[in-house]
Amino acid sequence: MYILLTVLCLSWGLTHGAQWCYTGCEYTPSHWANIEGSFCGGKRQSPVNIVTSNVKKDEHLGNFTFVNFTSREVFESMVNTGDTVKINLKKNMVEFHGGGLNGTYTAIQFHFHWGDTEYHPGSEHLINGKRSQMEMHVVSLKKGYTTEEALADSQGIAVLGFLIEANKNMSKSEPWMNLTSLLTNSKDLVNLTEAISINDLIGTVNLTKFYRYMGSLTTPMCNEAVLWTVFEEAIQVHPELLQLFPTKTDITNVYRPTQDLNGRWVYASPAVQLPPAYEWCYDKLECEYDPEHWYTLPGSSCSGTRQSPLDISSKDAVVNTLLDEFHFQNFDHKNAINYAINTGHTVKYMLKEDMVEVWGGGLGHVYSVLQFHFHWASDAADSLGSEHLYNSKRFPMEMHIVTKRKDLTLDEAVMTGNGLAVLGFFMESPGDTKNSGGEEMPSREETSQSSNTEAWKLLTGYLSDIQKTGTMAKFSAEVSIDDLLGDVDRGMYYRYNGSLTTPSCNEAVVWTVFKYPIKVEKSLMQMFPTKMEYHNVYRPVQDFHSRTIYTSAAAASNLPTFLVLLLLSSSHVLSE
Repeated sequence: MYILLTVLCLSWGLTHGAQWCYTGCEYTPSHWANIEGSFCGGKRQSPVNIVTSNVKKDEHLGNFTFVNFTSREVFESMVNTGDTVKINLKKNMVEFHGGGLNGTYTAIQFHFHWGDTEYHPGSEHLINGKRSQMEMHVVSLKKGYTTEEALADSQGIAVLGFLIEANKNMSKSEPWMNLTSLLTNSKDLVNLTEAISINDLIGTVNLTKFYRYMGSLTTPMCNEAVLWTVFEEAIQVHPELLQLFPTKTDITNVYRPTQDLNGRWVYASPAVQLPPAYEWCYDKLECEYDPEHWYTLPGSSCSGTRQSPLDISSKDAVVNTLLDEFHFQNFDHKNAINYAINTGHTVKYMLKEDMVEVWGGGLGHVYSVLQFHFHWASDAADSLGSEHLYNSKRFPMEMHIVTKRKDLTLDEAVMTGNGLAVLGFFMESPGDTKNSGGEEMPSREETSQSSNTEAWKLLTGYLSDIQKTGTMAKFSAEVSIDDLLGDVDRGMYYRYNGSLTTPSCNEAVVWTVFKYPIKVEKSLMQMFPTKMEYHNVYRPVQDFHSRTIYTSAAAASNLPTFLVLLLLSSSHVLSE
């Protein structure tokens, strides 16, 4: 009974009074985030699609040590919960450590996810888009932790995920026959007396080959406290035995759809043979796929006709009276930033979901802010690393606020020409007023444009915590986007239809580039290249291909009014 209560406390079935389900009730997976107290709308949710070409090898993911995985005396009971079949393990009998884990974990139960038939598989994790017939999860708590302590720790729970494939060439193994013989549609607890071990079920799976990522429980409350291990090789079981799960339990399609990685990395153990990596970079001395060769990457749109960034010429911009005032919701919210992550190409600050929005400004839709990130050059005092140019001037840095149309999913947004909107802000120090040729830059004598220096100090203070590529840090400082932008004029801007500026360069972006730069202390800007230790993270300007850059009426004068706002449509994958 201890094990059962512990499992219930681990969110499998615990919803604070809300009845969740996979189909047929109010709280289906697409609405789990609406359950009171749920974490299901978070940024490190599970399961995920593991795309092996995007996986990184981690030499620290060594071999596991398993305790009592071969014992045939550790199974305590089986129960049909109505959402899965769960086998409870005897208390403190089964453990494992190693495998890159920070400590020992005690297994408390394992359960299954499945679909309907052999032709409608139901694993939760996918590998390269392929869904396996079933999936088995061995759930464990960090040794010595209470359930509450485990749920409060980002690595308090470790789950071993085993994909299961139907194989007609396999004999009907005795352990799987014994286990499936006990399946029932009754919700009563069944005491297990059959002599079966976890290893009997795993079979010949190579336990040195696995993937690792930070994730969550896959049912409400979806607590983001799970260190996931998904083994590369699948357990092979005769299809007639697997078909007994849906037929004998009367439950089908008990799996959650895959979730966005949101900037997370998936790592592979040294034994995994990864496909050739398509690692892109900015410097041709660092890799094969520098900006001149991004177009050769699989699925790339980088050779398209509406690529970004551009050199914005103020004299050639056409006034568009539809480019009216923006409306910024919760840009003043001081707790909207969720975490910071070092992608190896930039620093991203991910926002809490559906909290910050923008509309107006001729966009035609409400857009949800996903994240903001930066582009820079080197740590030299006079380095210039903005992506867009203004009248052929490059600025020290550029800040991009990336948003998605609220009425679209992310997958839909990257397939739609105005599915994404990016707000671009130049950055320079308070003393910069001229470009390298001595040309006087726009200034506003009537007001002093500045940002909140303390806010930028807090923001850059997290850089020391994410110096390793792929690392992230939970953001707890009280900093709003308004604090970072300061009093920069947001009514004076330029608009054009473009793309993401990193592979796959999706042509799905409505660009807004603001005329006046954010003023940030030079020492704070230099912290980005200094702490991250990679330089010149900006794409060269791209060809116009007959596009027009429009400007708000406030940003220009004595130009003809033009009332056409181009919002085209196009393609592929968000990687900005």
